[in-house]
Amino acid sequence: MSNHEVPTPINAKFFSKGAIILSFLTLIGALGYIYRLIYGLDTTTNLSNQYPWGIWIAIDVATGVALAAGGFTTAALADIFHRNKYHSLTRPALLTAMLGYTFVVVGLLADLGKYYNVWHPMLPSMWQGNSVLFEVGICVMIYLTILYVEFFPIVIERFMGHVNLPGLLSKYNSLIESFLKISNRTLYRVLSLFIIAGVVLSCLHQSSLGTLMVIAPYKMHPLWYTPILPLLFLLSALSVGFPMVIFESILSSWSFKIKPEIKTLASIAKYTPILLFCYLSIKVADLAIRNAFGYIGETSIESFCFILEMVIGVIIPMVILFQRDKRHSIKYLFLSALCIIFGILLNRINVFLVAYTPPYSTGYYFPSFVEIAVTAGLISGLILVYRFMVIHLPVISIQRVKYNAVTDTPKSESTVKA
Repeated sequence: MSNHEVPTPINAKFFSKGAIILSFLTLIGALGYIYRLIYGLDTTTNLSNQYPWGIWIAIDVATGVALAAGGFTTAALADIFHRNKYHSLTRPALLTAMLGYTFVVVGLLADLGKYYNVWHPMLPSMWQGNSVLFEVGICVMIYLTILYVEFFPIVIERFMGHVNLPGLLSKYNSLIESFLKISNRTLYRVLSLFIIAGVVLSCLHQSSLGTLMVIAPYKMHPLWYTPILPLLFLLSALSVGFPMVIFESILSSWSFKIKPEIKTLASIAKYTPILLFCYLSIKVADLAIRNAFGYIGETSIESFCFILEMVIGVIIPMVILFQRDKRHSIKYLFLSALCIIFGILLNRINVFLVAYTPPYSTGYYFPSFVEIAVTAGLISGLILVYRFMVIHLPVISIQRVKYNAVTDTPKSESTVKA
């Protein structure tokens, strides 16, 4: 990290025009969420015995977990493989992952029929080692805890030495300061163990989400059903990890008018086309081995969605990012990251919804207004919480100059909140 780049709270007001719109969407989503918890799935969703899952699983859970992969991929690169020049990206990636998994759990509660029993996996007496869902649930539960532990040093950094409670609470200032100092020393010694555990757990449950559909060979379209679906889910999550970090970093720089870390982003982007090429190669080999290529030529919604997923989500960004000059362009970096994110979203929708056909289906699934409102509300709420935390905590590393996103030039000296 450059001496001119330090993690610092961003000097910006919270309620921008965009934040106001997102607040409205979050409110609508929250009302829909409460309505679902009170009146149940049958009243608020278009789910049925034939279609037991919808966009709350495909988007809120499966896509959300994949897009949170930037946390463990960046942590592995910077802290395990000691590529220190990427440390400036680890905090935003960690925050994105922590909030991503938090909102995944919130979204999952809406999809569970008996959401009030979600604590059951905490009890060893209720464990079921043969269940893929149990493995996913327990890994997500432990990994989310690890993410909060990893993020706590950032909170300590912000408040240690600045505890100043008012009035009668002031007598606790020294006690809180001592707690923060002891916590900081302790976490410094063991944090690497949490990082390694987080990477391992992430790989386990990213692949296990694909395992969920392996048990339904006769209900899925051959373009997506494969015994190696867990491997493809893991590779796709690895492929979207760095693009998600790039997308978040560029979007933050535009939103807060700070200079993007173009050299660091271009450097981390060079790994993505290699991962995409590996994913594409395995995908093509799998189709060839299973003699499933012929399904691509069908004039069906499945073949169209498959082609769209592979072209926009894999081939186009891979071609862009293999070119060094394109990797050093903010516009091309953002475009390629956006394509990969869209490809992951489409892949998860394809696997869990488009490819899935119940044997005795009497109709088609399309999400209800409440399902769409809750999903939009969760995404909007995540963005708002992210904005709040980077404004108040030292998450984003910035150069102390304002940045004009239109002209790509420094604007003026920035007054950064300490």
